[in-house]
Amino acid sequence: MITENVLARYYSQVQEALYALFPERGGGEDADFSPGPELPELTPAVRNYLAASEVAYLPMPQYREKRLSLLDLTRNPGTGTTKTFPSLVMVARAVRFIQDTGQRVTIVTPSSANKGVALRDAVLRAITCGLVTPDQLNVIVIVPSGSAHKLRSSELLTDADLRGRNPIAVYNGPEAEAVKAIAREMVDRHRRVLEKDLDTNLWYTLQLENYLAGDVVRALSEAEFFPADAERPRLHAHAVSSAYGFLGHAYGREMVTGHGAGVPPRYFLVQHLAAPDMVVSLYGGCDAGKVPTYVYEREWGGYAQRENPHFPRVTFDPEEVLDTTFYSRNPVTSPRMNSLIEGQGGGGIVVSLAECLERYGQVRSYLKDAGLTIPANPTSVLEWSVNMAMTGVFNAIDRGLLPEDDILIHGSGVYGRDDFEGVGLSQLQKVENADALRDLVLSTAASTRAMS
Repeated sequence: MITENVLARYYSQVQEALYALFPERGGGEDADFSPGPELPELTPAVRNYLAASEVAYLPMPQYREKRLSLLDLTRNPGTGTTKTFPSLVMVARAVRFIQDTGQRVTIVTPSSANKGVALRDAVLRAITCGLVTPDQLNVIVIVPSGSAHKLRSSELLTDADLRGRNPIAVYNGPEAEAVKAIAREMVDRHRRVLEKDLDTNLWYTLQLENYLAGDVVRALSEAEFFPADAERPRLHAHAVSSAYGFLGHAYGREMVTGHGAGVPPRYFLVQHLAAPDMVVSLYGGCDAGKVPTYVYEREWGGYAQRENPHFPRVTFDPEEVLDTTFYSRNPVTSPRMNSLIEGQGGGGIVVSLAECLERYGQVRSYLKDAGLTIPANPTSVLEWSVNMAMTGVFNAIDRGLLPEDDILIHGSGVYGRDDFEGVGLSQLQKVENADALRDLVLSTAASTRAMS
């Protein structure tokens, strides 16, 4: 079941969510810029802009008498991820601000890649759909070098003027998550000077509320087209870094049913060994939350443990980075997810590359039956989110961790090296600190003058 243009379909509800998430409140000169909660009028051009927001509900074969289905959020070929939805909403808000005020907006965002790709795609869509001009809206992204292989070429890169206005910064330091601190420091220290020099408004978008509004459509489409049984709990499973998508789903469900109506959904977190913080936080001081000790096994050349069923049984490296998408350590969203899961049910599990490879054929078969194709060769996979979520669910069922019979897996990201044209390292701008990022932002002024 495919639902086209869900953001247009639920436009009024998304606007309602934005009003609730961004109530009118005063802000001094030092407050972060926000374009406000208003969306533009839903004209044919805006509908065309939002057309990338397609979702699909895909039933899959049962596994050990459990009913499995996939909520496919990856259908925008410009991104291949669920980041499409909040990015389209954020850029639409910027469009409305520009329409109302005539002022420019410059989006600044750190990203492990997918958020940055989606915001660049949304900005380009806004320009090509005629909602704004290139000199009115631009985006500057900073990513860790380890995620450069996930970046996508588009007209924002191939067009010289657009490339100058919308650069991609790459950070080559030891801690990938440092891109957040660099972008935050740059905005805090240099925003007022940059806004004056560039005649623009600098918008640092890494705020939870910016993402909740776009992700409410998960719950809205579920309620309309594939609701859970009234008396049977549904478990939602998701490969997560900070679980913005789950929080958006929970917020959307409140809009649909109100507090306490029906059987509340249960949430199951899937993470990898390099960033298992949400699972560790969820189980706190319990044994399930303790990272186990892995023992090297010469027979197969890897590591194993049997202490904790919530962690991989086997791994090639106890500290491996399975996917650079998931880089958030100790995310601020953990307490909110902990509260949801403790109050409604659910849990979490950590998976390894070895487990994902062991399950790869099985996962590919289940997805094929549902109508979603992943590469036959796992070495072609660049985004492991769907594979991680599926592997986590299969492992959890086998280990007796999931009593629920209805399991909806949120397909948040899937793509391989043949699905898009990448970005060469020579096309990226190296930055090592906040001052270097400031200089890059300043450099966009030359392209702005050329367009004016």
